[in-house]
Amino acid sequence: MGKARKPIQIVILFLIVLVGGYAIGSSVFGGSGKPEEGSKAPSIDLLGLDGVGHTLDEYKGKAIVLNFWGSWCTPCVKEMPALQAQWEKWKDKDVVVIGINVGEDQMTVENFVKQVDIDFPILMDTGRDAVRSYGISPLPTTFFINAKGKIDNIHIGQLDLDSLDDQIGKLVD
Repeated sequence: MGKARKPIQIVILFLIVLVGGYAIGSSVFGGSGKPEEGSKAPSIDLLGLDGVGHTLDEYKGKAIVLNFWGSWCTPCVKEMPALQAQWEKWKDKDVVVIGINVGEDQMTVENFVKQVDIDFPILMDTGRDAVRSYGISPLPTTFFINAKGKIDNIHIGQLDLDSLDDQIGKLVD
């Protein structure tokens, strides 16, 4: 009976070492899963305020300013005029500004968009799928994505007109 336990104990010890090694290796060498500067921008498939589904692929070949925001977020509200101004400045130069609203209902977002007078594309992330795939924690967060679909820069917090202009200028150079 005692001889039969030894192989089982060895197998259990081997499994413990294997699982422990995997856990340590994943935490040391594995990424957080969040996109980083230089990585490919995760795809999205979200409904726009225009009632149409949108993906990043439809903007292929263009520089993209992808801004995550909410109408309840004061810094988000403050940066909207700068985003609109940059949208108007760059839209004819293969740059698109996309606002991704996080978790609010369509009526709230439509009223907000009319109130602050913005007309760049607004997508609705009601299920927070894009928030999870981009690893968004604080709002606002803005991703500057080059024409090849790679993330050039990630900005957390409110952007002003000059910072936006500098970042977009780098994307189109």
